[in-house]
Amino acid sequence: MDVPADRDGGPVLTLTTSNLRLLTTVIMKLSFFDFIVDQWSRVPSVVRADLSGQTVVVVGANVGIGLEASVHFASMNPERLIIACRSESKGKDAVKEITRRSGYANTELWIIDLSSFASVSEFADRFERETGSLDMLVMNAALATRKYEVTKDGWESTLQVNYLSTTLLPLLLFPRMVEAGKKHGRPARLVTVASDSHYWSSISRDVQASPTPLRMLSSREYCTPENFRSRYPQSKLLNILHIRALAEHLRPLSLVPVTPVMPNPGFCYSQLRREIISSWRVWFMEKLIAWPAEYGARQLVFAALGVRDDEEGMRGAYVSRGTKKEESDWVISEEGGKTQALVWEETMEILKGVDPRVGKVLGEYMID
Repeated sequence: MDVPADRDGGPVLTLTTSNLRLLTTVIMKLSFFDFIVDQWSRVPSVVRADLSGQTVVVVGANVGIGLEASVHFASMNPERLIIACRSESKGKDAVKEITRRSGYANTELWIIDLSSFASVSEFADRFERETGSLDMLVMNAALATRKYEVTKDGWESTLQVNYLSTTLLPLLLFPRMVEAGKKHGRPARLVTVASDSHYWSSISRDVQASPTPLRMLSSREYCTPENFRSRYPQSKLLNILHIRALAEHLRPLSLVPVTPVMPNPGFCYSQLRREIISSWRVWFMEKLIAWPAEYGARQLVFAALGVRDDEEGMRGAYVSRGTKKEESDWVISEEGGKTQALVWEETMEILKGVDPRVGKVLGEYMID
């Protein structure tokens, strides 16, 4: 199943006839029937907390679930709420919307472009200069495209935006999150938005066999129209593999008080499609089962604030509709575990070459 998302917004579900066949024939702990039932099930109320004295950053917040989550956070009175967007004009509109709906007047707009490693590093530099600790970091921004494009850093754009940069920024901000955890006596939360589309995605055997699977996934030779069609859900699968690996490598909570969580926002209406062409099938599925973006935002807020009495259990957890759920059979399989380890190693080598602070973070907060 292909569930793309706007670069700064929420998910857009594209269901083709072939995807529907795949959903009904490939069962990886979530059949198409289960997916429909989930969409028709009750969505838990938003989790609330007093965020006084805390700093929250939401990356990808100008539309969709990112905007709705920011409104929720704003209503809980954080000391600082920073929304990070690629577009300054759309970001300014989002700040006005957050203020109007929440009454919170201190939302800050910071610019970041996840298609540029330099922009990500500059954002982290600014955070180091202008702020202190970081209590919650929500990585929501994502890109969906059917065109093969290479960034100025030399990576396929979806792979860089949705995975590599979405991995790089938290690593650069990790010291500030550890600081927050120690300051408040409660682990900081890293929220990386996942997707239930990962249940119908995997990494092919030829990519697994490559010593550099990410570079193979990024190559023009690999990105044929057939392979590229599933790029968005594949990028969400990579997010899940990374958060699982991160949770395994982190030192104990007593030493590194940071809890990474990956929420599934569900199938929500999206305000923007950009390069994804709508069809009657998408229209029908939206009318039939899609949630408002605010429902999806509740999942992000839950990942940031929920189950505070079991931080160990939440570390690396995949959550959906206000509860922990098991990832796909492939993810938890031996094959998935080996791929996870291989991708982790390559990712860290790539990002250490992008910014030397990554190596320092690995050495201080991770185990081999």
